[in-house]
Amino acid sequence: MFDSISSSLEKVFESFSAERFQYLVYLGVSLVVFCFTIVLNFSERQVFQRFLGSINPLAVILAAIVVGFILQSFLLSKKWFVIFDIENLPGLIRFSGLAALLAVIMIIVDTRIIFPADINILFPQSLLFYPVIAFFVEILFHVFPLTLLIAVISSILKNLNLNTISWISIFIVSIAEPIYHMMDMASSKRFPIWAMVYVGLHIFLINFFQLLIFKKYDFIAMYTFRLVYYLFWHIGWGYLRLFLLF
Repeated sequence: MFDSISSSLEKVFESFSAERFQYLVYLGVSLVVFCFTIVLNFSERQVFQRFLGSINPLAVILAAIVVGFILQSFLLSKKWFVIFDIENLPGLIRFSGLAALLAVIMIIVDTRIIFPADINILFPQSLLFYPVIAFFVEILFHVFPLTLLIAVISSILKNLNLNTISWISIFIVSIAEPIYHMMDMASSKRFPIWAMVYVGLHIFLINFFQLLIFKKYDFIAMYTFRLVYYLFWHIGWGYLRLFLLF
């Protein structure tokens, strides 16, 4: 047992030395996210209360950064996923286009069912808030459960190859966030069933595409996908809808 733990730690340290650039990218993004959190915490702390309640957002985001670092280190050491590959930069245009398309579709749906006026954090706080919450969501709903599932399944079903295990894990992880949002909509008792079903399917597709991007490309590409979606849906449309729908 101790030999296994020692071997895993040795691989992590070797990965840290070999993949220093990737770690620097992760730490750079984390630093920006944490700085945004500090600014909001001291100027508009109430924007976090809807999601975190009375919990200190600085502690939550710092914990997400640390957990994310540990998990990314594990994934790198296993050579399962990567944090950033500069060769994937041209692909960001394709990812961004798909994210924008999904956001536009949701905007059209919003004009039919009209979500509450306070569904979004208002501009200009939204410019800082959504990069922070997007990072938190990627760690909580994607990196953490995906790492856990792949590790557990690969240790139990040793005859399955990594590609098959990854596909199974991606499908399962893609379900978590849609269920969360559908339960939230159901609790409000103001949305028709078709709207809840569509939103669940829509968010499932977002998560599924993101995890495919993570598998084929890297964490930064996956995070960028959500940022572009948030830019159109939460930040841009979140500002305009108050004038157009209410």
